[in-house]
Amino acid sequence: MVEGMTRRTAVTVGAAGTLAAAAGASAATAVSPHLFTIPQMTVPVVGNSAVFPVRRIYCIGRNYAAHAREMGSDPNREAPFFFQKPADAVVVVQPGSTGAIDYPTLTKNFHYEIELVAFLKGGGRNIPVEKALDLVVGYSVGIDMTRRDLQEKMKEERKPWEIGKGFDQSAPMGPITPADKVGHLAKGRIALSVNGAVKQNSDLSNMIWSVAEQIAQLSRANELFAGDIIFSGTPENVGPVVSGDTMVGMIAGLPDLTVKVGGPTPV
Repeated sequence: MVEGMTRRTAVTVGAAGTLAAAAGASAATAVSPHLFTIPQMTVPVVGNSAVFPVRRIYCIGRNYAAHAREMGSDPNREAPFFFQKPADAVVVVQPGSTGAIDYPTLTKNFHYEIELVAFLKGGGRNIPVEKALDLVVGYSVGIDMTRRDLQEKMKEERKPWEIGKGFDQSAPMGPITPADKVGHLAKGRIALSVNGAVKQNSDLSNMIWSVAEQIAQLSRANELFAGDIIFSGTPENVGPVVSGDTMVGMIAGLPDLTVKVGGPTPV
């Protein structure tokens, strides 16, 4: 016992010290306030060690006139509409490699839709068209994979068709090419081949609603944020793939995207 300290003082100080030590140990081993943690989906950036954290994935429907017609719509009268995919539907494929996705369950009609994907570094509400592209950090090639039979069935039954669009591995894409390197893509070839045969072949200039217009329209319905992704629509001649097929998506100015379908094809 320290000189001048009574036993009672020693006990009191000792108790306080024990509580302080316990508090320190508790703080050191404190658990997260969350019940559990989930991984953050990210997309790499070409030429940069930083990655893009994905918040939401928005997709515009029927944004090329010829595709709208093949889907039974009149592009001259249709306002833009959007749907979403879950953030963890992303499958990142590096240039020069072949990514893999599984043939999904519940479908016998698995479709590709080649698209230009825009990545937002900022957001807001009621964004003016002329300022919209200031929010785009870059672009990549993406494929909006679709369980077409489920989508059509839900349409016929007047039910939401999320099950046809928002499923595991339904958003394969390449890394982000920064806009300050490639510019804001408004024209150039967009195409997709399956096993070497060209299936989709168009030009970005054939979009009904430009990327800037899509951002402006979306921001009227939802506040946009950094981390949001926009699939900007697909041209005509969407079609099916089966297990073993290899798709190559191409957009002028961006690295190609190569994806192979694995797993059994339903019979």
